[in-house]
Amino acid sequence: MFTTSRRGFLQGAGALSAMGMAGGCASLCSGSCGKIRLAAVGVMGKGYSDWMPMIKSGLAELVAWCDADANKRVDAINHKNTKKVPGLAEKLAKVPFYTDYRKMLDDQSKLQIQAMTVSTPDHMHAAVAVRAMKMGIHVYVQKPLVRTIWEAHQFFDAAKANNVVTQMGNQGSGGDGFRRNVEIVQSGILGDVTEVHVWTNRPIWPQGFTAMKAATTREVVAVPPGLDWNAWLGVAAGRPYRKPYDKGTPEARFNTGIFHAFNWRGYFDFGAGAFGDMACHTMNLPFRGLELGVVTDAECTQIEEANDVAYPTKSTVKLTYAARESRVRPGVKLPEVKLYWYDGDQQKDGDKKLADLMPAVVAMPQYAGKVPRTGCLIVGSKGILCSCADYGQQAFIALKGEKVAKDVKDHEACKVIPVRIPRRSDAPAGGMDKSSGAASLAADGHYIEFLDAINGKGPVFGCTHSRAYADVEYSIPMMEAILVGTVAQQVPGKLNWCTKKQCFDNAAANTLIKPVIRKGFEF
Repeated sequence: MFTTSRRGFLQGAGALSAMGMAGGCASLCSGSCGKIRLAAVGVMGKGYSDWMPMIKSGLAELVAWCDADANKRVDAINHKNTKKVPGLAEKLAKVPFYTDYRKMLDDQSKLQIQAMTVSTPDHMHAAVAVRAMKMGIHVYVQKPLVRTIWEAHQFFDAAKANNVVTQMGNQGSGGDGFRRNVEIVQSGILGDVTEVHVWTNRPIWPQGFTAMKAATTREVVAVPPGLDWNAWLGVAAGRPYRKPYDKGTPEARFNTGIFHAFNWRGYFDFGAGAFGDMACHTMNLPFRGLELGVVTDAECTQIEEANDVAYPTKSTVKLTYAARESRVRPGVKLPEVKLYWYDGDQQKDGDKKLADLMPAVVAMPQYAGKVPRTGCLIVGSKGILCSCADYGQQAFIALKGEKVAKDVKDHEACKVIPVRIPRRSDAPAGGMDKSSGAASLAADGHYIEFLDAINGKGPVFGCTHSRAYADVEYSIPMMEAILVGTVAQQVPGKLNWCTKKQCFDNAAANTLIKPVIRKGFEF
């Protein structure tokens, strides 16, 4: 039975660290690995930017891939970046392809998969990853790591029982800038921190009443050629395929499908909404920096277009994190923290709610009095720190009495804070191209760190007792709090949560702890 107490995680995993758990490679390669035999579940979109850097690094070879939509295989082979790598398209065309991950894993005796990327809709993360881990396969799983609290329990137990490396796909964790900002917050420079604000411009896909109506009233039509609808639904309850959104409408901004291939994120049955999409990035800095762990309660204090099918179009959720002892500064007691989560792009119209909390930040010339549309604000007794970047790679600080914030790199008080966390380096690794956005951040460190951990290379991080910085001792406690928050978006009122008993004090909320698991997709 796992516990989301950070202290409990560290105590429980100490022996595993000594046995070389972080490397995980001894059972596969006897300490000397060639290319890691990689399988990819989910081959386009985020999937492409997950497996492609691993292949380009030269540390892994793709030996199997899977996507419920066979058309995505063609898209991947013909992708412009695939064409840039001589001979890669031809190699990919020969790799065994499956539309059902269960059949792929049934062929493990011949495929000999050692590691896997899981880049499916949220509802299938645990189902695929847990089954793979039980076969001794290391897993890189996109955020949110799992969709429900019960799945977090299953994921943690499977990872520990099978001695595998895991990495959650909040790729900003691999950046040097992010790790520096974590060191700064952990130093105590902000004093006692009791308040955090995190906000996002998501959702950018249909949620609320629009999504609800589409899922329940649009015409039932034939499943498109190439799509294995049964495999796509996976653990979720069966339902028909519905007529896509009309092209050119706001709902079809990214994809016309009601569920597949992108708009699933807004539905309770398939995704974790804006909270699950972005909190793993934007809450990452305060979670690590403040050494957060146990969440004790959650309440949705504002909500728009609440319904029983899809996440709201806008919401504010308040989470309470328990007081805890610092691991970085022994003997220091860290106070209870109230964390406020805002989704629905609440800053797009110059909302003063957050601007009034961070005058020293909005006073910076680049912000001209307005709060950027994504970021986090950490409020302490001695000052504030704000990151207005999704991945926490850049941050600004203002100590008491300072009217304009400075980049932490330029603030004299930050320069003396020692470097403690091992770096991956922001420079391209393994000869990979420097690309834009999230893929760039990920390719430089996060993916390579996962592969190195499998090969038993790199330092062991104290926060995970693993060579992977986003392994389960970090990712599961973080996910539990986020998922408690998504339950609060569905059940009104204050919800008290007991991590030890894994239950709420609310019967309706307790029904949301465990997902529906359709027969044949058990794990």
